[in-house]
Amino acid sequence: MLESSKVKASQDGKAELRKVLKERKLTQDELARKASVSVDTVRRLLGTKDCPNGVERWAVKNIAKVLNLQPIKIVDPKDWYRQQQLPPEFELLIKEKTKLFCGRKFVFDTIENFFQNNPNGYFTVVGDAGMGKSAIAAQYIVEHHEAICFFNIRAEGMNRQDLFLKKVRQQLIERYNLQTAVDADLSTLLTKVSEKLSTGERLVIVVDALDEVDQESSGNLLFLPYILPERVYFILTRRPYNQDEKRLHFSPTIPTQELDLRQYSNESNQDVKEYIYLFLKDEEYQYVLNQWIQRQNHLSAQEFVDTIAVKSENNFMYLRYVLPAIADGFYDDRTLDALPIGLEGYYYNHWQLMGMTTKPLPKNKIKIIYVMSALHRAASRAVIAKYSTQNEFTVQEVLDRWAQFLHKQENYQPPCYRFYHESFIDFLNSQNIVQAAGVSLPDISGEVADIMTEGLFDDE
Repeated sequence: MLESSKVKASQDGKAELRKVLKERKLTQDELARKASVSVDTVRRLLGTKDCPNGVERWAVKNIAKVLNLQPIKIVDPKDWYRQQQLPPEFELLIKEKTKLFCGRKFVFDTIENFFQNNPNGYFTVVGDAGMGKSAIAAQYIVEHHEAICFFNIRAEGMNRQDLFLKKVRQQLIERYNLQTAVDADLSTLLTKVSEKLSTGERLVIVVDALDEVDQESSGNLLFLPYILPERVYFILTRRPYNQDEKRLHFSPTIPTQELDLRQYSNESNQDVKEYIYLFLKDEEYQYVLNQWIQRQNHLSAQEFVDTIAVKSENNFMYLRYVLPAIADGFYDDRTLDALPIGLEGYYYNHWQLMGMTTKPLPKNKIKIIYVMSALHRAASRAVIAKYSTQNEFTVQEVLDRWAQFLHKQENYQPPCYRFYHESFIDFLNSQNIVQAAGVSLPDISGEVADIMTEGLFDDE
């Protein structure tokens, strides 16, 4: 159950409010009007009116924005951040995606401008694999406690319309006390929430990775509503698609806007450089990365950042793999110039480093990798061994050597593994790699299907 979204001003916060109001020569009425809140809300925060339950977080944010303050200058940080409970299904993903998050101000500013200038609508962030779409979605959730979210995760089977409706409905019912709407469809739920919104309040629903949705039926992906009530907004993320692949249609009266990350190369390049600097300062990587840089012919940190930024092609997934790989010693015998270029270049380079192109081909290990991609879900070592018809020792050897590509789910016993990012599965399924690896995708998929029919997956 999500906690109440109401908070109270601290004693220091009340004093800060009085001081800033005096400095700005603002009356309580003027502040209320500028922040789109009631005068009573301002008085409750100042402590001049009884406030047993606190005020809504959105109201504090509005007031803080008008006064150019951070909310934690008004509310005790412990109280402010304690309220931010994440949906348990997505908590680990959100924390992982927001680790070392930086930049993307141009994205969030554009989103806010869209909200400010439209009564409702759909805002879509478009970008290639690894450009940070999921991280943007996760960061928005962290910064906006009131937002509702759903992350499509193909590898976990969390990408169907029925699950989307179930998870979003659950969050809306708990957040807005809609106990009579347990069987309502999404349009009905949104209408009920819209009727409960206070002045200046909005409902934002973040839906990540529409390209991973599994839906055969016609209609909008996830059956997203054709029309929206006022003050209801969606933030969507997806990879680019051809026009004939479009699966979203909205009423002409509903505002829509797309932000294509590929068109913001300068802004993304600055964010990429900031991300690299964060890695260089991170306790886990700082020492070994700086040692590697110092061995590069008196290379400066600035030169390292600039060169890696160019090689990344503004791809954050590239950085997530390459920088830890440098720290782990994968490139101890290489110069900066010899590092791979682009995400696909990195994948192929690592494929070679892992000996997957040596003669004779290590077909047993290659099959394990391809079986894991064909399973489309996290699986234990024993299950991977069954599907690949390899022994568990060989499977564990592959899991250990490919650890940086894997997400280990330790909340399961035994632990389960899946590939961290869909872009690696795309790489595995590219024609050149398939041919070079000497595998038959139809044969592997057929073997997996046959074993699933026998019910072995229930034994994990």
